[in-house]
Amino acid sequence: MRTEQPKMIYLKDYKVPDYLIDETHLTFELFEDHTLVHAQLVMRRNPEAGEGLPALTLDGQELELLSISLNDRELSSADYQLTDSHLTLQPDSASFVIDSSVRIHPETNTALEGLYKSGSMFCTQCEAEGFRKITYYLDRPDVMSKFTTTVSAEQHHYPVLLSNGNPIASGSEEGGRHWATWEDPFKKPAYLFALVAGDLWCVEDTFTTMSQREVALRIYVEPENIDKCQHAMDSLKRSMKWDEEVYGREYDLDIFMIVAVNDFNMGAMENKGLNIFNSSCVLAKAETATDAAHQRVEAVVAHEYFHNWSGNRVTCRDWFQLSLKEGFTVFRDAEFSADMHSRTVKRIEDVAYLRTHQFAEDAGPMAHPVRPDAFMEISNFYTLTVYEKGSEVVRMIHTLVGAEGFRKGSDLYFERHDGQAVTCDDFIKAMEEANGIDLTQFKRWYSQAGTPRVVVSESYDAAANSYRLKFQQSCPPTPGQAEKLPFVIPVELGLLDAQGREMPLQLIGEDAPVGRSRVLQLTEAEQTFTFVNLPEKPLPSLLRGFSAPVKLSFPYSRDQLMFLMQHDADGFNRWEAGQQLSVQVLQDLIAQQQRGEQMVLDQRLVTALRSVLENDSLDQAMVAEMLSLPGEGYLIEISEVADVDAIHAAREFAREQLSAELFDLLWQRYQRNRELSRNSAYVAQAEHFARRSLQNIALSYLMLSGKPDVLAACLEQFEKADNMTERLTALAVLVNSPFEKEKALALESFADYFKDNPLVMDQWFSVQAASALPGALQRVEQLMQHLAFTLKNPNKVRALIGAFAGQNFVGFHAADGSGYRFLADQVITLNGLNPQIASRLLAPLTRWRKYDSARQTLMKAQLQRILDSGDLSSDVFEVVSKSLAG
Repeated sequence: MRTEQPKMIYLKDYKVPDYLIDETHLTFELFEDHTLVHAQLVMRRNPEAGEGLPALTLDGQELELLSISLNDRELSSADYQLTDSHLTLQPDSASFVIDSSVRIHPETNTALEGLYKSGSMFCTQCEAEGFRKITYYLDRPDVMSKFTTTVSAEQHHYPVLLSNGNPIASGSEEGGRHWATWEDPFKKPAYLFALVAGDLWCVEDTFTTMSQREVALRIYVEPENIDKCQHAMDSLKRSMKWDEEVYGREYDLDIFMIVAVNDFNMGAMENKGLNIFNSSCVLAKAETATDAAHQRVEAVVAHEYFHNWSGNRVTCRDWFQLSLKEGFTVFRDAEFSADMHSRTVKRIEDVAYLRTHQFAEDAGPMAHPVRPDAFMEISNFYTLTVYEKGSEVVRMIHTLVGAEGFRKGSDLYFERHDGQAVTCDDFIKAMEEANGIDLTQFKRWYSQAGTPRVVVSESYDAAANSYRLKFQQSCPPTPGQAEKLPFVIPVELGLLDAQGREMPLQLIGEDAPVGRSRVLQLTEAEQTFTFVNLPEKPLPSLLRGFSAPVKLSFPYSRDQLMFLMQHDADGFNRWEAGQQLSVQVLQDLIAQQQRGEQMVLDQRLVTALRSVLENDSLDQAMVAEMLSLPGEGYLIEISEVADVDAIHAAREFAREQLSAELFDLLWQRYQRNRELSRNSAYVAQAEHFARRSLQNIALSYLMLSGKPDVLAACLEQFEKADNMTERLTALAVLVNSPFEKEKALALESFADYFKDNPLVMDQWFSVQAASALPGALQRVEQLMQHLAFTLKNPNKVRALIGAFAGQNFVGFHAADGSGYRFLADQVITLNGLNPQIASRLLAPLTRWRKYDSARQTLMKAQLQRILDSGDLSSDVFEVVSKSLAG
């Protein structure tokens, strides 16, 4: 049992490294039962670190040291100190060379950090601190080095040998082995190192850069997946072109490679020139990947490629600055996706995810600023706050300075810091200097945790034709931050007249109107803006495009929300008005359910959605989004005390009522779109995504009717669809229906047909785990015994256990606490196998404060049981201890 808390690391304690590594020469000898790693480090004293020659401490974990020498002098055990995590020795000059050899065991590495085996393939994952499991090194992002890597392995089983950079030499060895040497001409920190060895096939293409260099593009996969790579290749080429056009960033190596790996803790990794991807983020074709999967592949390929500049050429000084690369790059990939598809729908999807999940993180025990000030285990801070909220912070800068100003700032940032490890402050400074602005107060977004709340009130003076909007901002306390100073909050808005037209926006003191949609900057706890020359009282359209990650409230009536749904020129706010109307209606139903009253649906929601369905001019993807009621997760997030049973009952009742009252319109839309699907080939493009999204949400409503015609249509779609989007939706609505015979046959036939496709089987697991029908936990426990499931694969764990705990709110929050006990059991087991995955699974338990006292007690008891279970990894210990604190 752990007797003391792991060491806390603080941003305020940052010091530059005492030594630097100019060159890193690595040789890997790969064998089935071990690997030998020979490292030569060309080092020198860091001139910025002061005088003298302090001791050199290298990071290293789970390494068997075989030999070490300093300037060709072999060292004995008396010349160095060795612990489980470090090797310390005394340099004798300001410049020196260290040679070491270690033995490691990738074949037994279930944590999937450092060098490990995924199936028969060797691969690496070094971010954040995995390189120390490969060799002794200064494993920190501000130590950047030029890497040369030689990989040696048995040729028959490992014909492909890859590493970062460009290939410079290869050859054969005795005993059926061969070798390859790669050289990366750009300095990089160890977290960007990559190695892959395996029996892989590749899809090849080329890209001609804006300076007319030809770059070889290769996507490596296992042979059975070679037919699932073209979408990723097309996405890569689109990403490269977009980054040149929008940011002026050109790729810098002769070759760009992607490798698909089945066992991977994250989505993908941007290692320089050799991106390693979770196979779920590469493999996509119509028969086996949904539209959402195709869009995810495109977005992740873009994200990792964009890191070549925003993360690799310019990297983080320390891990507290993680959002410097991740927040910036998430913003870049979101803009890319918006340009490739529907900008409004992309924004809706991103904001819905942010408000359901990141806002919950902000309200929980792991709440932290975009730039954290302390951590025990950095892997716990690959969070939605760092990524998604970090992206929103970058988006706000873009809103404040405009597209042209943002490009000027990014150009200055890349030019000034190319080849450096820098901070969020350096990024902000470049934006300030390029645009002649002061972002000092804005930087509070990086240092203050929590979701700001903005309350807006109005008053209209008919005699003066003036309209006042009063804004009050506040931010609730978060762990370690009781008081918050005012943020800079950009609020984009418009004012609508009685016909729904945008009115000219002229603030008091201005000589003329400034457009019909403009951005106000909130900088104080309370601020009032007065608009003049308005002959009638307007209806405000506030926070257009979700211009800031805040919770904004304004006393809209339901009739006003219906009006905004029909007339707002801002597509996001049309959707947002529908969401607010739905929330008000659902909250009424929840209260009725809690009081034991008969639930009655407000007909204004029916009327509003009928008008949406009848409007053939709307983008079908937009119609689908507006038909989607707020999810149970979001309703829980906005509740003071979440009643999961009442929330589920109210939402299902609303869906059933909408199904009944809108049946004819839904049926027409469904049949029309399904007919188009039957008569056209699958295309992974926005228009086709939109058509299928509306078709599928219509089917999910229609199946609630229980009508034989709908069941027949659902079965036809399941059996005849030529794409996974339609087939999986049909399966999901069957699984959530009362048609037990048809459900069982569909599940059996699906599993039999796709049993050899791991990614499709993951979807099969998730559909069943997320079903809120009775017996959920028993189904999940049975599925854990399925031949296709293993706790050692992160995708499987997320698909089954993660889907149950994170999406099946009624099942997971069963009143007897059985869901909590189940999750605690899995976390305890995974703590010894894969601490990162164990830690991430804990999120639903950490939010115990959201629920009633009985559930709080049950959830805290399971957290305590995990804490008492034995020697916890630092990953799990940090999350559990913080969750129980206070």
